[in-house]
Amino acid sequence: MLEKKITNSILAHLKSIQGCFCWKEHGSRYSTAGIPDIICCIDGRFVAFEVKTEGGKPTVLQEKTLNSICDAGGVAHVVRSLDEVRDVLEEEVMKNG
Repeated sequence: MLEKKITNSILAHLKSIQGCFCWKEHGSRYSTAGIPDIICCIDGRFVAFEVKTEGGKPTVLQEKTLNSICDAGGVAHVVRSLDEVRDVLEEEVMKNG
């Protein structure tokens, strides 16, 4: 599946969750390098997802950014499917919200 299709399915799901504000971060020369693809706030929790295809791997800078978000108290993961996003939300966001 293409990364764009995975991203769109994740965004559609997140937008259906009450108390969730999210957006797709579009990289450009004016944006900060390494920022995850999807940023959201769910019931006051900062959550970020770097979307990859099945064989895709995050860059060193993307990994560093995800780790920095976690170090600051947010939730950040590399995901390859909507099911992985649902698991993260259930395990790390909704139970602690």
